[in-house]
Amino acid sequence: MVGIAMKKHSLFIFMSLQLLLITTFPHNTLGQSPASAPAAPVSISAPAPSPSSPPPTDIIRILKKAGGFTTLIRLLQTTQVSTQINSQLLNSNGGITLFAPNDNAFQGLKPGFLNSLNDQQKNELIQFHMLPSFVSMSNFDTLSNPVRTQAGADPDRLALNVTSTGNQVNMTTGVVNATVGGTVYSDRQLAVYQVDKVLLPRDFFEAKPPAPAPAPLKAKGSKKKSAEGPADGAADDDKSSAVMMMMKNGVWGVVVSIAVAAFAL
Repeated sequence: MVGIAMKKHSLFIFMSLQLLLITTFPHNTLGQSPASAPAAPVSISAPAPSPSSPPPTDIIRILKKAGGFTTLIRLLQTTQVSTQINSQLLNSNGGITLFAPNDNAFQGLKPGFLNSLNDQQKNELIQFHMLPSFVSMSNFDTLSNPVRTQAGADPDRLALNVTSTGNQVNMTTGVVNATVGGTVYSDRQLAVYQVDKVLLPRDFFEAKPPAPAPAPLKAKGSKKKSAEGPADGAADDDKSSAVMMMMKNGVWGVVVSIAVAAFAL
């Protein structure tokens, strides 16, 4: 009897424990794995900005950054050649080479020289310092003399001759001899080289050929007079002939009268 009671007691305890487990943990969660942690939110990053395109080339900004080109900058601005350079670099593929005299080079000019130039001559002076193509320091020996500048191609009045030996570049205009002192700027489209002299073209110092004299105007009266001249001469001749005839007739009249008087005696 004691053994049976012990078995009933053990069964009661087992069933009580099962009931406790069922009530504590719901049935629908017993066979499931633990819930996974929530996924981290997906962040959509904006595309990396593309590198901004470089600003257009500005010759004035380049010279100001280099320093020592105050007079050249003023001439480029007053003649508006700076605008021409920037526009040419945007719209052409040939490039530009600029020989840039620094302030010391301009101070070597005769006092008052720049002020003596008119606007056209100032423009020509700046254009004479420019080649219409990009020329690297190592390619000056490939140029053919006289080198054509943007001032024109007159071989006598606007001649620029360039010689290159190693890294030294010399040039002459027939008025001054200059040397390239170094590279101020170069980007395979624009090359700016410092020169120790202002390049003066012979055009500023040679006398211009005189303009042809206008043809003399013929007076209207001279034609009329020349046209009437022969008629007046003919009239004078007629008058002279008449007088001579009258004189001859008068002489014969006297002779006849003397003859008649002689016969009457």
